[in-house]
Amino acid sequence: MEQQELDRIIEMAWEDRTPFEAIKAQFGYAETDVIALMRKELKRSSFNLWRKRVHSGVSQKHVQKRNADILRFKCSRQKTISMNKISKR
Repeated sequence: MEQQELDRIIEMAWEDRTPFEAIKAQFGYAETDVIALMRKELKRSSFNLWRKRVHSGVSQKHVQKRNADILRFKCSRQKTISMNKISKR
């Protein structure tokens, strides 16, 4: 996997509103794969902060915990994502 793809997965994992299902749909990485990747790529303290936030209830990383009114993976103002590239504005 290229460094750009790894960086994008980590970025998506850090975003509170991006669910694990979006990462799986775009990159094929399940939640357990994302956790393993984050554990490998981040410093221990950064990983611990991320895991704490994911399980705190603030994060909406799991579709089941999200508000039922949210039916999208991305911001409505964000343009189409093509593989790992965000379209220019």
